[in-house]
Amino acid sequence: MKKTFTLLCAAMLAAPLVHAQQDSLTIRKIYDEALVNGKSYESLRYLCKNIGQRISGSANAQKAVEYSKKLMESYGFDKVYLQEVMVPHWVRGEKETAFIIDGKNRIPVPIAALGMTIATPKTGITADVVEVQSLKEVESLGEKVIKGKIVFFNRAFDQRFIETGRAYGAAGDQRFMGPAVAAKYGAVGVIVRSLSSTLDDFPHTGATLVDKDGKNIPAAAISTKAANKLSAMLKMRKFPTAKFYFKQSCQLLPDALSYNVIGELTGTEHPNKFITVGGHLDSWDLAEGAHDDGTGVMQSAEVLRIFKAIGYRPKNSVRAVFFMNEENGHKGGLKYAEVAAQNKEEHIAAIETDEGGFTPRGFSFSDVSKEFIKKVNDNWKSTLEPYEVDQLTIGGAGTDIEPMKEKLPGVILIGFRPDSQRYFDIHHTPNDVFENVNKRELELGGAGIAALIYLIDQHGL
Repeated sequence: MKKTFTLLCAAMLAAPLVHAQQDSLTIRKIYDEALVNGKSYESLRYLCKNIGQRISGSANAQKAVEYSKKLMESYGFDKVYLQEVMVPHWVRGEKETAFIIDGKNRIPVPIAALGMTIATPKTGITADVVEVQSLKEVESLGEKVIKGKIVFFNRAFDQRFIETGRAYGAAGDQRFMGPAVAAKYGAVGVIVRSLSSTLDDFPHTGATLVDKDGKNIPAAAISTKAANKLSAMLKMRKFPTAKFYFKQSCQLLPDALSYNVIGELTGTEHPNKFITVGGHLDSWDLAEGAHDDGTGVMQSAEVLRIFKAIGYRPKNSVRAVFFMNEENGHKGGLKYAEVAAQNKEEHIAAIETDEGGFTPRGFSFSDVSKEFIKKVNDNWKSTLEPYEVDQLTIGGAGTDIEPMKEKLPGVILIGFRPDSQRYFDIHHTPNDVFENVNKRELELGGAGIAALIYLIDQHGL
């Protein structure tokens, strides 16, 4: 009896070591496959160079859907299908023009209409400029100062944040809410400093709030260099009131039918329990949508491809989802969560990769306790540390998977966190092109996500 008890204790003590060794071996296989045979970089090349910009509702967005479905089918996933979703269809129209009026001089400046905004009159808008730093400042100035003016939101990125996404979040309200607030006080137009940590002449687009039942005014982003120029001229009091002119011809067309693209490896033990990984297939129309978010969708498909390539059959079903319409409506994420709830699916975790394809650093877990994140680190940090993807923290997850929190109780939402220092130099700009993606960084990210999903699949959360 004593001998049997001793052997049982020894087996129990050895089990965690065996599991840890198996985890290490499998994760090494994941990285070897990604770095030697990775497919995401060449797939991204096709998406960017053969299709290009993919704004929701456009012909290119449909081409991207068709290509993505064929790509997943070529990888031999257990299921590949399209999920219908109605999306907004906003078009930019002719290239925008703008200039600062300095007496008889007209100084051209780069601008880009904000997504979902309205057009100016055909001849454009010319008005005095009021520079502000916040939504509250607009409210404090009120109609007496704002009415009939172009409001210039010029709050810069706070450079003190190490993680640049926090600076983006802190400055973003002026782009998303600024035009709607300025309209309430009689402004005729809005220009917003581009949301970037760098100084350049690339204006950064992005969605703004449009009130279907209220008053809307034309709104555009101005490049950071041009914003500094305009602000300096105002501060120098070079003229009593600075005037600004801009013209844009965007339109909001009727909603269009589009699709989420979904690939799945069906679980061998729990086919109705799911781990989702995804990014968004749509992009803004200024460039190729390489980092935002071509890298994310290709990494998501790569996770499943790697599992097949190394012969790993997950216990739970693993899905790669290419969400449609993250940029200007979030309809794809809403639809995915809605259908999953209708089908009574149990979702263990959802991971979003939508912060670029830069060097992977780790993952952030949304709405979890300090005890939870401590346990995650105790269990997995040492396993992930050799691959430098071991920063496991509390933080945001992602726009596309956020609706799952309400619809699918118990799901853990996770954000993939690459290095953030370069992302907002190119985010939502004409500079978001394939040439700015590094192959090795991209493949390392896909491998890191696959490693985390493997650990979740094996050990749960």
